[in-house]
Amino acid sequence: MGHARETSAERIAVYAGAPSPARASTAGRGVQQRPRRKRELRRRLWQARWRYLFILPGLIYFVVFRYVPLLGNAVAWQDYSPFLGIRGSPWVAWDNFARLLTDPEVADALVNTLVLSVLQIVFAFPAPLLLALLLNSILSDRVKRFIQSVVYLPHFIGWVIVVAIWQALFGGTGAISDLLSRVTGDPANLMTNPDTFALLITSQVIWKEVGWGTIIFLAAMTLVPVERYEAAAVDGAGAWRRMWHITLPGITSVIVLLLILRLGSVLTVGFEQIILQQDAVGADVAQVLDTFVYYRGVLGGDWGLATAAGLVKGLVGTVLVLGANWAAKRLGGEGAF
Repeated sequence: MGHARETSAERIAVYAGAPSPARASTAGRGVQQRPRRKRELRRRLWQARWRYLFILPGLIYFVVFRYVPLLGNAVAWQDYSPFLGIRGSPWVAWDNFARLLTDPEVADALVNTLVLSVLQIVFAFPAPLLLALLLNSILSDRVKRFIQSVVYLPHFIGWVIVVAIWQALFGGTGAISDLLSRVTGDPANLMTNPDTFALLITSQVIWKEVGWGTIIFLAAMTLVPVERYEAAAVDGAGAWRRMWHITLPGITSVIVLLLILRLGSVLTVGFEQIILQQDAVGADVAQVLDTFVYYRGVLGGDWGLATAAGLVKGLVGTVLVLGANWAAKRLGGEGAF
């Protein structure tokens, strides 16, 4: 009864606008704890001051070179002129985005970009995984390290050198084109053939980045407990079954993570690689959104339209990453964040 009367008294006090004794006590403790928490936070910040000092250059880099340039997206709503600047250029509302929808070059560039992106996701994305599985199944460490060293090398070569190497092999006077010409009887030049351009670009990406991409998969495979392989071997599981039932499930979260991140750049298929070879095959098959932004914005001076195209690219990538992350979690995975 006493507790009931006390509760009623507390309620009456609350209705009357006065804090109840219990709430007043809790609020009092909270007020007393706030200065203590602030002192504790300041003490911990001071103790880790050298660590934060090391973080400071990286933080400044991202702020200056990653976040401040985002303000330049305002050009997408302007008829921008470099001589007038953002403040002096006239605002055109959504006209640049409307022109994106009606410009035939944008449609062609979008189609070419999607074709290359799909090919790279289907062939170039799983290539490092397959190579990592192959390397993981090799028992000899010496052979494994030799193969790793060889396949890593192309990653450190610039696209100019890569294209020159491929030109020497698949160009009009290249060794492979010469061999094809002798076999078929017709002159062959794969570097200038529009029909094989998409496959050529995808093959170059695989050759250049497949070794580097295996690093993450091989690192993930080392986290799979060895006891699982030993138990499976005792049960009579062969190499194929161990790979299918132990290795792949053990690195599924890493595969999903990389796939989600790859979807974020689905409209980015490489600028330098394509612009070096675009003139050889023509813009009809080689014009992608990255080169469109360069030609129309930097060379053509249509900065507003080019910025709008780049902004749409970023928004599409963001939506795809968020959607893929949501779908991965709905399917029971961990997602990227």
